[in-house]
Amino acid sequence: MNDRIEKRIELKASVSRVWRALTDYREFGEWFRVKLEGPFVLGQVSRGQITYPGYEHVEWEAVVQKMEPERLFSFTWHPYSVDPKTDYSKETPTLVEFRLEKTPSGTLLVLTESGFDKIPSDRRAEAFRRNDGGWTEQMKNIEKHVAQKS
Repeated sequence: MNDRIEKRIELKASVSRVWRALTDYREFGEWFRVKLEGPFVLGQVSRGQITYPGYEHVEWEAVVQKMEPERLFSFTWHPYSVDPKTDYSKETPTLVEFRLEKTPSGTLLVLTESGFDKIPSDRRAEAFRRNDGGWTEQMKNIEKHVAQKS
């Protein structure tokens, strides 16, 4: 099994527009479908409630790792942590990175999530599969989001 997910998409929007969609907690919440409690702060935990149909019972929690303006936004989290009866805090989180690069027609957004090899073996394959599919959908969501709102 692969240890990392990578998705690439060319967005017809400026780097600053994509950066705002990624790092403004309200905009992130719109396309990612999560109601976050407050702004992303470097080194701090970000919390919220998933609003995606069927997953409204799931709390969103991530720790912001890097915010290099218009270049790199990253956080760690526990992938596919959807069972409210399970304590995922003992697991090593995965690292999610959004890298931005200016292109002639807009912005190349490269998403990587790595560290699946550290997820307990009994849920590793399912977490990878679910997140791989989820990121495919989220790339479409951010593409629609930045196209609609400039």
